[in-house]
Amino acid sequence: MRTLWLLVPLAWVGLAQTSAVPPLVRGVLLERDTQSAAGEFSVRAADNQVYRYQFDRKTYVERDDQMIEVKRLEPGEKVEVVSDVVPGSALRYARTIHVLPEPQPPRVAAANRLRALSFSPERSMPAGNLTFSGVVFRLTGERMVLHTREGGERSLLLRKDTRYLENGELVEPADLKLNMRVFVRAGKDLYDQLEAYQVIWGDILKPR
Repeated sequence: MRTLWLLVPLAWVGLAQTSAVPPLVRGVLLERDTQSAAGEFSVRAADNQVYRYQFDRKTYVERDDQMIEVKRLEPGEKVEVVSDVVPGSALRYARTIHVLPEPQPPRVAAANRLRALSFSPERSMPAGNLTFSGVVFRLTGERMVLHTREGGERSLLLRKDTRYLENGELVEPADLKLNMRVFVRAGKDLYDQLEAYQVIWGDILKPR
């Protein structure tokens, strides 16, 4: 009986830690399971906090615009993890893992080349620090309105370089339809408007 009373507080601690983990974390990969298509991995954030996650076959992993498996990730790589709460588990489930590019050292170049690099669409794409999940309620060529899990509506701008992923594969903007359940990585522009950087749908969002 005494052992049971000791275990109950520990369970509450585990749940509290789960709720405290932000849905988007950037940090350094410490370790990952490599023996199967499902397992766990850990990331150390910039504040030295270590987070552990679950992953499986539906977890989308990307490096240099190529889809890879978790076991091909290398400890020490900088990653960005988007995750969801798993009911009854102390670990969050990793929806997507992006390997962040290493910053390139500055090189002496002509002024026009520097300007070209600065305004490259690929380099100017923000990382995004907000995530939303919901059903597409309204869709135009420039904007998407979601019914979110919390019951509210979120209106997001669709950029020319917004990326659309269906079952982990890049698809065309026209493949996004009304009433689809999607997961969105987003941020705010200079005018404080929400804009979508990545829209994900398909089997990856179905209950596990």
